[in-house]
Amino acid sequence: MLSDFDPAAPNDFDFIIGHWNVVHRRLKRILDDCNEWVEFKGDSATVKTLGGFGNVEDNHLHYPDASVRAKAIRSYNPETKAWSIWWLDGRNPHALDAPVIGSFVDGIGHFYAQDTLQGEPIKVRFIWNATHPHRPTWEQAFSKDNGETWETNWRMVFTKCA
Repeated sequence: MLSDFDPAAPNDFDFIIGHWNVVHRRLKRILDDCNEWVEFKGDSATVKTLGGFGNVEDNHLHYPDASVRAKAIRSYNPETKAWSIWWLDGRNPHALDAPVIGSFVDGIGHFYAQDTLQGEPIKVRFIWNATHPHRPTWEQAFSKDNGETWETNWRMVFTKCA
């Protein structure tokens, strides 16, 4: 049966399973010494997959100028005890972003990847904070200097739908 979950499956992302309202704050310009934030709303719904060793998050982001659909796809490797997270933007449905890889310690997950932005190499960091499971947060930061300094460019606050 597809709804059966392996008892050995991790529970790190159990906090995000379900339907959520999301408040997004995103820098207007990334890695450009910009301090102007744009705020917009969205919704998300997450379900477990892979017998509990993964999940898929369906997102609807209501940017000020357009609504966009996207997915986060997460899978857990029990050998490395690490999660991989891919982002699929509905505006570019043929490409997954480079996966960020990491794990949780005490309800906070740190995930990293090497990527490029406008042809330049960058390091990407996601931080999931599940220490308040009824109001989890996520943030994304980029580094041009291999992690010496970080610019947080996107923050999300989740509120469970009633």
